[in-house]
Order: sequence, then C-alpha cells, then structure tokens
Amino acid sequence: MNPSSNIWIRRQQCPCGDWKCYIISDGDDQPSVSPQPAKKEKTLSLPTSEAVFTPYVGQIFKTDDEAFEYYSNFARKNGFSIRKARSTESQNLGVYRRDFVCHRSGFNQPRKKANVEHPRDRKSVRCGCDAKLYLTKEIVNNATQWYISQFSNVHNHELLEDDQVRLLPAYRKIQEADQERILLLSKAGFPVNRIVKLLEIEKGLQPGQLPFIEKDVRNFVRTCKKTVQENDALLNEKRESDAIELLEACKRMTEKDADFVYEYTKDENEKVENIAWSYGHSARAFAAFGDVVTFDTSYRSITYGLLLGIWFGMDNHGKAIFLGCVLLQEESANSYSWALQTFVRFMRGRRPQTILTDLESGLRDAIARELPNTKHVISIWHVQSKLASWFSTTLGSQYAEFKAELDTLCHLERMDEFELKWNHVMTQFGLVADKHIALLFSYRDSWPLSLIRGYFVAQAMTAEYSKSVDTFVKEILTSQTCLHVFFEQVGVASRSVNQAARNVQYMHMKTCMPIEEHAQSILTPYAFNVLQNEMVLSLQYAMTEMPNGSCLVRHHKKLDRECLIIWTPEDELIHCSCKEFEHSGILCRHSIRVLVAKNFFRLPERYFPLRWRLESSLVPVDDHNVLTSRSDCVRAFHSLAASLLTESLTSKERFNYVNRELSSLIDRVRDMPAVDDSAANTAPSNVSESFQC
Repeated sequence: MNPSSNIWIRRQQCPCGDWKCYIISDGDDQPSVSPQPAKKEKTLSLPTSEAVFTPYVGQIFKTDDEAFEYYSNFARKNGFSIRKARSTESQNLGVYRRDFVCHRSGFNQPRKKANVEHPRDRKSVRCGCDAKLYLTKEIVNNATQWYISQFSNVHNHELLEDDQVRLLPAYRKIQEADQERILLLSKAGFPVNRIVKLLEIEKGLQPGQLPFIEKDVRNFVRTCKKTVQENDALLNEKRESDAIELLEACKRMTEKDADFVYEYTKDENEKVENIAWSYGHSARAFAAFGDVVTFDTSYRSITYGLLLGIWFGMDNHGKAIFLGCVLLQEESANSYSWALQTFVRFMRGRRPQTILTDLESGLRDAIARELPNTKHVISIWHVQSKLASWFSTTLGSQYAEFKAELDTLCHLERMDEFELKWNHVMTQFGLVADKHIALLFSYRDSWPLSLIRGYFVAQAMTAEYSKSVDTFVKEILTSQTCLHVFFEQVGVASRSVNQAARNVQYMHMKTCMPIEEHAQSILTPYAFNVLQNEMVLSLQYAMTEMPNGSCLVRHHKKLDRECLIIWTPEDELIHCSCKEFEHSGILCRHSIRVLVAKNFFRLPERYFPLRWRLESSLVPVDDHNVLTSRSDCVRAFHSLAASLLTESLTSKERFNYVNRELSSLIDRVRDMPAVDDSAANTAPSNVSESFQC
C-alpha cells in the first residue's frame, strides 16, 4: 500500500455495535480510490465460452507468452495446469526454445530435512507425467515467431473436474484490486475468514467460489505484514505533516475569503484531532435553504483514520448545496457534538428545522443534546441499503418478500397501524428476536413515514436528491490526495454546486386550470413540476362535504383510503390529514381538489413557500425572457405538429414516412448540445422568421 495515497472507503461498521458485524451497502462500489493508471499485471486469461482447440506441432504464435497462455487455457479446460520448465538460449537468437510441462511432470528431489523436532513431511504432486509442449523460435521475413516443435497430451494421472481444477495453485490468483481490499480489511481488524466471507458477498458469489482460497489470503497477509508495518510508520509521519499543511491551507483561505471559517481541536499530544470548515456562500445558502440539512457520514479515510462528514442543504431547484465539511478522529457522541456546535457557529447561530442522517447512536445522542428543537430523520435509503447485509443470508429466498413487506410498513400512514403490522411481519419471518430488527424498532420515531409525515423535509428524501448528494461526495473522493489538496477539491466542488446557474426549463400546461398557470409564474420548474403532478392527480379524486364544513376526499377507485380536509374560509387555511404540505412544502392533490371545487383560481399565497419560489434562487436567473422565448417555440411546434399529424394520417405510406423521419430527427437532436444560451435568446425572432417563409 503506497503511504502517499489517501484511500476513502464506505463505512462498514454496523450501527448495532457488534464489531464482527459489517455492512455492504446495496450498489456499493469498490473503495473510492483515484483512477491512476493500472499496473500491468501478468495474469492468465480465464477460459471463455470460446472453444480452446488442442495444440498441434507446427502451430505458430507471435510470442512465447501468447503460446503459454493458449496452452494454459487448454490445460484448465482439460483438468490440469502447466508450468515453465527448461529454456535454451544462444548468443545470436537469445532464448530460442521454451519447454512447458504438466504441473505433475518430473519427480520431486529429496530435500535435506530441517533440524527440528517435528519436521513437516509434505507429499509431492509430481509423478513423472510426460505431457508437454516445446516451443522453438524462428525468424521469417525479419519477423520473430514461435512454433510448436513437440507436443504430447498423454498423462499418467487422473485429470480434474471443473470445480477441482480451479483450486490448483496456478489458477489461484489474488488480483490487485482484491489485494488492496484484503489489506484494508486486515488493517481494520477483520480476521481472514471474515475477509473471505466479505469478498464473497461483495462479488455476489457462493461460498468457496472465489478464485483463491482462505490459505492464499492468510499467506498474502503474512507476506505483507512487514510492508504494512513499515507503511504505518510512514503514515503516522504523513498524518502529522498533512494535518499541519491543512491548517496552513485554511489560514491562507481566510486571507482570500473574509467569510471563510474554520475550527479545529487538538488531542493531549497537541496534534490536530478534529477540523471543520465552511464558506461564506454556504452561510448565505443556509439563510435561504437551511430549513432541511443532510449530514452525510458515509465515508472515512483509511490513510488518515478520519471520518468525513459533509452538511448539505437543498435549493429551490431540488439540487444539493454544500454547507460545510468536518473531519473527525472518532465516531463518538462527543465528537459529533463538537461538529454540530461548530456547524451552528458557522451558520451564524441558526439551526435547521430538520436534519437527515444515517443510523448512528452517537450521532443521535449528539443531535438530541445540541439540536433539541430540530427534528431528526433517518434517511430511508440508509435503512434500505443495510437490509441485504442484515437479512439476505438469514432469510434466503424469503428476503425479497420481506423487503417488500418492510417497504409497505414504511409507507403506512398511522403509527398504531405500523406497530401492529410490524409485530405481525416480524413474527411471520421469524425475526422477533433479531438484533437488527430491535435496532430498527428503537429508531422508529425517525424513519417510518407514519411518524415523520409531520416533519418538514422538503424533497430531501427523494432518489434524485440522494443521487445529487452521492455525486458530490464521489466527485471530491475520486483522487488519492493529501489533505490540503482534498481541501482544495472541496472548495472547487462547493462553489460549482452553490454558485452554478440553474437552467430554467419551459414548463408546459397539463390541466389548463387557472391555478396551474398562476403557480407556473411563481415556482421554480422543479417545484412546479412536483405541484403540477399533484394537480393532474387531483382530477382522479372525488370530494364529499361534511356537515361541519370539512371534506372527505378519496380516489375514484381506491375507496379504502380517504383523506380528511379541514377548510377555514375566513383565513383561507386548508389542512389535509395526509400532511403532504407540512412534509414537503408542496400542496397535496386532496387540498387542490377541494380548492378547485370551491372556485379558487389561484392558490393562497401562504401555499407558495419562499424556499420553492423562483425569487429565492441563489444565482439570479432572467426567467422572463427565457420563458417568453420558450413559450413562442412551443406554440410554433404545436402548430407544426398539428399540421404534420393531419397530413400523415391520410395514408399509411405517409404515416410510415413521417414516423421514420421523426425518429431519425429526434436521434440527431439528442446528439446536439443541451445548453445554448445564444439560441435561447434569439429564439423568438427565429420562430417568427420561420413562419414568414
């Protein structure tokens, strides 16, 4: 392992606290290391479905390595392995003959026994087998080539079956990526048998199907032990010097950016322990979108032994924005408390309304202590990513059914219904006494939808936002770098996500309702798209007015579920039992159905939260010109499309021609650049000119 490399990996320690229990998240990649040029490793190609023919005398190869690989593939297909025997060379030709033989060729020479009390008496596999392939080099037309001069496929021993031949030493290879993984896990304290099991799970293999065995892993770790110890000494020195360089980089940044802030702590040896930093643009972003914060602690550095924590918010375009970063030596409640205190100071004393995190007992305790008025939500994808590690082996073929049942549980609307069905499902799958089920249940006030429905999370629990966060994290972890270079990467990435201009896309009407047109002029395209979807779905609901003035709204087909709407006309207040507006800041389909029935042509202003409005964008956008331009384009295309449809339906020949040409046109348009500001600005004149032709 190169001590100059900084290797980030996903945290694998299970939140249950058992050090023997580890997590392999669904869809995990290999450790996040830089895409350095891979060292060329000489490995044998495994046999493919392509036929490997029997070698023959006179067969020609470009190189002796090519011949060896061919013979090795043939050997593996036929139940034996080969080794390189004698080679002959001359002054003019160099090596001009290569002998490849069966691994059981010849006889083992007796060795002088070691002077020990119980010497090992190893049995030799060599039995004088005469199977062989001899190569001779020749020069033809000034080009070197090798041909088979002798070949024999006669063995005096039993040939192995496919499931046995792969265990021969010649085919048991630990590839470079696996070597690095094994070293990382060994350094983290994993025993060899656990390492083998972990690799099988990561690769999706059945037990015993790795291309190497436990003995190979044990030997590899033992061989590397001295190198690892030497690297540890270098790493300790590197950690101290890099931490000092990081502090110097922070000091220099304060000279460039007066709003940049950082804090750090030292341990009893006066060495840097924890460090956090943030930027002026992050504090300004928090002022607008600090209602919901995600604290991502998915990665830690093996090289420095540091946990990486990043605070994110969500802007009014549904994108992740960077708020701050922290590196912690320990994953303890005290470390997390310091991190949260520091974050609040960075954000000038302001605290989020809701914070989303992973399952972490120390972090939960710290949030309860430092942010007592902040709602704590466990991101649902963090729960789902652990299910395979926890239950796939235990449940076997029932795992898929269990996962579906748990997803149904998560989306139940009432807590009493959740607890009742929880007990039923766990009894059904025999998981009542499982420690991970007990862990999930202890967090039940933070992750099931029935309990967090009243917490405001904006749209931070959607798959799109999760992907946005993951993309940012992977972008800053793509290089094996020292800490001060990592610091610079974070700065560049944070500016790119916080200060990047958001594209204002055209938002076409779907319902023709006046409230839709009004909302389009106020909300960002992202927020409008979410609200518009609720408007479209509201058309599928029936409303029944109650004597007390409230309403019941239910789907025209799903009659088992209904929502209670409480309407206060004098204050224009509407409340739905589904709590969607309280949860996301977007009015639900049930409330829209009632407002339309009560002849509202505009939604009340209070239902356009500032965080979803166009005017709240961190980077100003000239939306009026863009929207006007694109509206003209849409009208033009609608007119063309209507004429084209009318003309093409007159005959099958016309229809087939239009369909073929449009498909080709769409492919060509998709290959064109997606963003062209000049085109957007000149679109109105271009459109008018095209219609004058």
